Amino acid sequence: MRAIPNAHQQVPMMFRAQATGRCQLQRIIKGEESDSVRWANEWTSRVKTSTTSATSQLVQARDFQISWRLLTNSGLDDSVILPVIGAQGLPYFPGSSMKGLFRRACNATQAERYCGKPLPNNDWQPGILRFHGAYPIDDNWTHHLVDIVHPQQSWQVKSNNKEGGAFVQISLYKPTLRFKLSSTETLNDEEWGTVWEIWQTAIAKGIGSRVSAGYGQTPNKSITVLHKATLKGQGQAPKLIDQSGEFRPNMFRASLRGHAVRIFGGLTTEQQAEQLVQDLFGGIQGREGTVGLIGMQFQDFSLEIDSYGKGSYAQPCYEVEGSLTWYLVRPLNDPDHEKALKKLVANLMQFAMLLGGFGKSWRRADHRLFFDEYYDQGYKALIGCHWQWLGDNTLRRNTKVPNTQRVGHVIDQICSAAEEWMTLRGVTPQPQNWAHSWRESWHPQNVKVFGRMADGQNDSIAIRWFHGPYQPAIDKLQSEAAIYKTHLVGRVSQVGRIWHRMYPVTLLKKDPNDPKKRIVKPTPRYLELLIIFPDSSQECCDFLEFLNTNPEGFEQLWGDK
Repeated sequence: MRAIPNAHQQVPMMFRAQATGRCQLQRIIKGEESDSVRWANEWTSRVKTSTTSATSQLVQARDFQISWRLLTNSGLDDSVILPVIGAQGLPYFPGSSMKGLFRRACNATQAERYCGKPLPNNDWQPGILRFHGAYPIDDNWTHHLVDIVHPQQSWQVKSNNKEGGAFVQISLYKPTLRFKLSSTETLNDEEWGTVWEIWQTAIAKGIGSRVSAGYGQTPNKSITVLHKATLKGQGQAPKLIDQSGEFRPNMFRASLRGHAVRIFGGLTTEQQAEQLVQDLFGGIQGREGTVGLIGMQFQDFSLEIDSYGKGSYAQPCYEVEGSLTWYLVRPLNDPDHEKALKKLVANLMQFAMLLGGFGKSWRRADHRLFFDEYYDQGYKALIGCHWQWLGDNTLRRNTKVPNTQRVGHVIDQICSAAEEWMTLRGVTPQPQNWAHSWRESWHPQNVKVFGRMADGQNDSIAIRWFHGPYQPAIDKLQSEAAIYKTHLVGRVSQVGRIWHRMYPVTLLKKDPNDPKKRIVKPTPRYLELLIIFPDSSQECCDFLEFLNTNPEGFEQLWGDK
């Protein structure tokens, strides 16, 4: 007779139906162990990774490391994406999926030889290759499996309605996979080299799910690059369920998608803007999905995850340098469209870098850099981020805003690039019918940009207004004028109406050794920018009236006056 399991022999989460009180992988309660964490721990505690290599002359194996996360969907659960699991409980990338990627990277002749071809009478002639899929080569895949997704677009751009909170999925963090191929014919080294070149091309755009967001990426040059830049940044790192920090490259895609929503929302109706953004970045509306045009790769050169604060205020933070590449996911038949898309992506990057940042708390400049009193006054929470262009080539292409007078011109160029793209895609710009209902539509009636030149890191004026009055009370009969405790600056449960940016100023100067060339000259100065989406509140009206007096050199640079 089979014994009834006791408390120490419970059925693993992997084999339980997701029902209330039994196994709810999406349940996230602060301070409690998540069922998804237990699911992952139970799985990895029973698996031993095999590192045996293929030795047959007909079987070839190559190792590839994923640069961030690999997400595959086994279809085992409706609410949580769970990985495909193969022999001995190991995560597995299926051979059928491998073959599909490989075939798409072949020319017609290669596809027939390696993958097969149709024959008359609905028959099929198999190709010579057999695709055995891939397994991890070591046990590093067992760490950081529980992956968190935070839908933010409506919350960040349109209203204060969150999109259902955080969601759990299980993905492999930076795994190294061993892919295996065999052939029914004996191939020489030259042809095996061709086969692996095709596979290298196939995985250049990623394997698995959510590849356009950076999942499943491997470093590769065989892609159509739309825009490439080297960046350096620091800020607050997102937390996983176990409260550890992780640098998540998909924040770049989220940022550019959000800015595209804002800009198109100022040029056409809500529906048209949504469609344009879905065409660019992909998405699902109703039951139909769209494969976007733009994919993303980020390769870090250096990355440090640390902690800021003490006790309950401790938060993970990152410092990173790396190369960000935007590439074309699906072909554009018209070269004019590809040229316009390259221009649009470059301008979206300029918009993101000039006016904000990436990741958590991107609406604020990093207080650790620009607010000395932050430490002296005992502020405990990490606030803001800081990003800058890195490297001569990137700086040379993006040194476009040496002073406040250029800010409005650059913003106009960004909007013009969006209008050009819209027109090519058959959408006539209608700025008179802009998305009025969205909080952050980028329309001159809906946003005002103020700026000044700051002489250094310690010369930020606006950052002090977020923590104290901008006009102290003259006497006891008068109240102070302040925004730091109002809805304009926001709070944890509410997105504010003000962005603050300290943008590093660089200049292009003539090269003394070659007058025809320009060299990049860093400066200690910053463009201090305030981006305000006004409402009709008294606090907002008073603050705008104050800014119109040009305090500390602030002047309006863009938007209706």
